[in-house]
Amino acid sequence: MGLLTIGTFAKASRLSPKALRLYDELDLLTPACVDPVTGYRLYAPEQLDQARLVAWLRRLGMPLVRIRHVCTLEAGPAAQEIRAFWAQVEADTAARRDLATFLIDRLSGKEPAMSATAKPLGIRYAALSDTGLVRASNQDTAYAGSRLLAVADGYGSRGAPASAAAVDALKHLEADTIPAGSLLNVLEDAVEQAKHAVHDAAGTGSSAEASSSTEGGGTTLTAMLWTGSQLALVHIGDSRVCLLRDGELFQITHDHTMVQTMVDEGRLSPEEAASHPQRSLLVRALGQGADATPDMRLHDAQYEDRYLLCSDGLSTVVPTDEVRRVLSEIAEPEQAVRELIALANASGGPDNISCVVADVVELQR
Repeated sequence: MGLLTIGTFAKASRLSPKALRLYDELDLLTPACVDPVTGYRLYAPEQLDQARLVAWLRRLGMPLVRIRHVCTLEAGPAAQEIRAFWAQVEADTAARRDLATFLIDRLSGKEPAMSATAKPLGIRYAALSDTGLVRASNQDTAYAGSRLLAVADGYGSRGAPASAAAVDALKHLEADTIPAGSLLNVLEDAVEQAKHAVHDAAGTGSSAEASSSTEGGGTTLTAMLWTGSQLALVHIGDSRVCLLRDGELFQITHDHTMVQTMVDEGRLSPEEAASHPQRSLLVRALGQGADATPDMRLHDAQYEDRYLLCSDGLSTVVPTDEVRRVLSEIAEPEQAVRELIALANASGGPDNISCVVADVVELQR
């Protein structure tokens, strides 16, 4: 088969001639040759596979710059790149879905369903932080109040004041009256305040210095704000929130680590990630030179839900089944946090350990 005209090639590849001309200009899909007299673009039949791949990737919504990169890769790496792109699309879609639901409910005047005879809900809580058995000092901060739950895991030479500053910056939310429609804006502002507080607490220095392990410092921040029927979540880093509901334990945050990114992209298995030497390397945190973009969402709470916020000093050393057992069997939050920290120390206590346990309970009228 000889060369194909742009019209024939467009029909076979399901790309329009206009798109083909654009892709030529971007060096994404260059014609096999251009007629020197007429200027017509001519394509080789073997270019159809690449053209169809471009068409499919455009249907996925992949940007042209990223498509150009994918087209330079062998089949295996190209598949990994597409997997990574789609994982990010799904994460972004989930975040937008939560925001859309929130806005629809607020603008339509809809409140979470509650029967006329249902009792109002509240939380009972406990927080505890421990140095562990290896570290010389505790750089974690754990806090629990009637509305705010928070865990921050500091790093660097100023990690302790950084984690404390991040949590302190949110404590005003305990007392502030927040209109329902302004909740996400208020949380976003609070995270910005926490970011500035961490920079002040970590001391002066260049971004490169402050983001190193020996100069300045930074912190993770994972917090939930109780609104009466929902928990608004703010999450940056690798501290976690888990939910125990009907006997099942669910992790409802996503670790912002290099290793988790590699798992999302299919380059590591979860089992390999658990023992990876760089499993604590953060891709998001509060600190100079770090990406401080938070995950934010609203989580509908139910009566008898139990929430656990913890630093990685617990999650990396205590098996999930053991965490679920403690949360299922120990009724009092204060006793539960003590038992979880004891389990982490029994496993060597290699890091600081912070836990917050909060139960959704009915309030007496």
